[in-house]
Amino acid sequence: MNKYNFIGLVILTLILGFFSEIILNTEILLINSLAENLTYKQLQEITEFNDKWQWLGYAIMPLLTLLKISIIAAVLDIGCFFFSTEIKYKKLFNIVVKAEFVFLLVIIFKTAWFYAFQPSFTLEDLQYFYPLSALNIIGYQGIETWFVYPFQVLNLFEVAYWFILAYLIGKEINETTDKGFSIVASSYGVGLLIWVVGVMFLTLNMS
Repeated sequence: MNKYNFIGLVILTLILGFFSEIILNTEILLINSLAENLTYKQLQEITEFNDKWQWLGYAIMPLLTLLKISIIAAVLDIGCFFFSTEIKYKKLFNIVVKAEFVFLLVIIFKTAWFYAFQPSFTLEDLQYFYPLSALNIIGYQGIETWFVYPFQVLNLFEVAYWFILAYLIGKEINETTDKGFSIVASSYGVGLLIWVVGVMFLTLNMS
């Protein structure tokens, strides 16, 4: 495992997320969305709580990133096993880390969109917006809540992620990208499908 790639990914994610919150004034946006239903004292308590525990979110993020990458690498390892292909777990972990850099563009695109092209937006607009996704084509208004996440997952960044994983795996085993894509689709693809269905099920039961 190349720890410097992982550290770089975490640092860039934290920096981009921090500046995105500042540029888009997400805290003010949250307060404004709650203002109609809460008293001034309640809003003040929420603001103080957020300011006090904001660091916790930044502290947990690296752990969540590590967990996500570890799980995806493990799933790809299973895919390699079924294709009678051997790649050390550490190398798979590093491949996933490299592919994860593509999702940094999501933060950049999202921040740029609301700053430059849609400066007037609501908290819901910000929550449901995912650049270059199917959800942005059909819009989140009028569709069932449990359909939001799968339409967010259908995006060009996810497609790029698949191809980066496939290319790096193919390169590692001295095979074509097509062989790498077969491994990715049969392991990560299946895992992603199960995850999406699970999120849909939970959303449906909570709504």
